[in-house]
Amino acid sequence: MSKIKEKFTELEARNQKALIAYIMAGFPNDKTAISAVRGLVRGGIDIIELGFPFSDPLADGPVIQNASTISLEKGTKISTFFNMVKKIRRETDIPLVLMTYTNILYHTGYAKFIKEAKKVGIDGFILPDMSIEESKEYLDEAKGNADTIFLISPNTSKTRIQKIAKATSGFLYLVAVYGTTGIKTGIKNYTLKAIKDVKKQTNGKIPVGVGFGVSTPEDVKKYIKAGVDAVIVGSAYLKIIEQTPQNQIESRIASFTKSLKKQTIL
Repeated sequence: MSKIKEKFTELEARNQKALIAYIMAGFPNDKTAISAVRGLVRGGIDIIELGFPFSDPLADGPVIQNASTISLEKGTKISTFFNMVKKIRRETDIPLVLMTYTNILYHTGYAKFIKEAKKVGIDGFILPDMSIEESKEYLDEAKGNADTIFLISPNTSKTRIQKIAKATSGFLYLVAVYGTTGIKTGIKNYTLKAIKDVKKQTNGKIPVGVGFGVSTPEDVKKYIKAGVDAVIVGSAYLKIIEQTPQNQIESRIASFTKSLKKQTIL
């Protein structure tokens, strides 16, 4: 059983849903990113998504795009990212998911990249631009090494959801809104309907997480009430990091995380 699957099993036994946080590696520097991770762990986060910067992050809104640009300007490379993961692993065994874009893995080679990522402590991957039709090599190399978390949207067809769910492990990522991350437009009825439909279609075979535009405890509460197994928060964390002095990052992140986590306890 993968570490991510173990986490969902553990949470189910405790009558809780998962809170997942996204932060960008190297933003605004390595030291601050590590402080943010410590704050997440202190606050009770269940799974952490670590973003690796990409020059053309199509799925990301302005907040994450800005973080990605700054991280690249500061010289974040795969080697520095893996070193960061090693540091995190010395302090916690919390499930870690790498969120980046397909070209990063393809350029290195799927087999080599996934092997190295697993070695340092990565438990899964989210590649927003990885199409199910072109995923065979990626899936073959990841099988038994890391979870492959795919994205669907509220307008993804039932037939396509079926294909994507079969290729997905860890959890299925439902994009809450049409558009990019960090665009706060309120919780839409079409998203609530999509949650109901996807949960019915997957029939408990895989956890369903919702993300994009989630930024408050109220958002988390509404999505948990709608039936999701996990809620993913990203841009809200990056805004805190951006606006908080270095020596207060850990405590601010911990406090915010606690306020979100409370809403996942049933």
